[in-house]
Amino acid sequence: MRHISTITFLTAALLFSASCSRNQDKFDASGSFEAEETIISAEAQGVLKAFDIEEGMDLQAGQHIGYIDSVQLYLKKKQLEAQIVAAIGKKPDITVQLSSLHEQLKTAETEKIRTQNLVKGDAATPKQLDDINAQVVVLKKQIEAQRSSLTISSEGINKDVIPLQIQIEQLEDQLNKCTLINPVNGTVLTKYAEVDEIATTGKPLYKIADLSEIILRVYITGDQLALVKLNQSVKVLTDDGKGAYNEAQGRVSWISSKAEFTPKTIQTKDERANMVYAIKVKVKNDGRYKIGMYGEIKFQ
Repeated sequence: MRHISTITFLTAALLFSASCSRNQDKFDASGSFEAEETIISAEAQGVLKAFDIEEGMDLQAGQHIGYIDSVQLYLKKKQLEAQIVAAIGKKPDITVQLSSLHEQLKTAETEKIRTQNLVKGDAATPKQLDDINAQVVVLKKQIEAQRSSLTISSEGINKDVIPLQIQIEQLEDQLNKCTLINPVNGTVLTKYAEVDEIATTGKPLYKIADLSEIILRVYITGDQLALVKLNQSVKVLTDDGKGAYNEAQGRVSWISSKAEFTPKTIQTKDERANMVYAIKVKVKNDGRYKIGMYGEIKFQ
């Protein structure tokens, strides 16, 4: 009886050992799924007036999702625009302001021609003609001096307006940032803010990740490192909940250049290995894979 019991125990031990060996041979490395997560933060400050997202919602790049109160920025912009209009209103109208001098010059030139004719007929003296010529020269110089002065004044006003225009451009940029536009395709993982909360520049609003292609981070031993290369196809295995595995094709997208200690929650093919290398395997996700879920790979 004791002999039979010993045989039974040895048989069970051998079967258990074989079973463990088969399970171990089913995969070459294991790890957990993760995604490239992006935290979207506010770029403006104010009350969050609308924020139309929920966790688990799929968003498209460029999708409008809300806005931050921007009334004060808008009013500041209107004030600067009014200052520009007022400044431009002070610019001199060079043509109008020189018109009287041009009329005087025109009259003087007409008088000059008349005097020249009178001198030819001995009806006027050369001195009268000289006086008229001097008057024409003086008027021309007055016109040039006045034109220069008015031009400098006008250019000065234009230069004063430039800083105001730059301030308006800055406000327009801030106003644009008050409109919340989702920058990337993905699924909302975490929502950090709610409507009517105060948003500040840099405050996280939500976390998003593209789950259409998910990453399985696994760890391999130094002996396995020679078997792996970038863009290599591998078989990805996950538990189907019925004691079997779901299989999919994955692609090695990254291989760590440094060894690290084996994470406690990760098994490797050689569990005695203390130092392992992390690799990332990208897998097309049909909705089956979730962040934090465990998976295994097998080299093909």
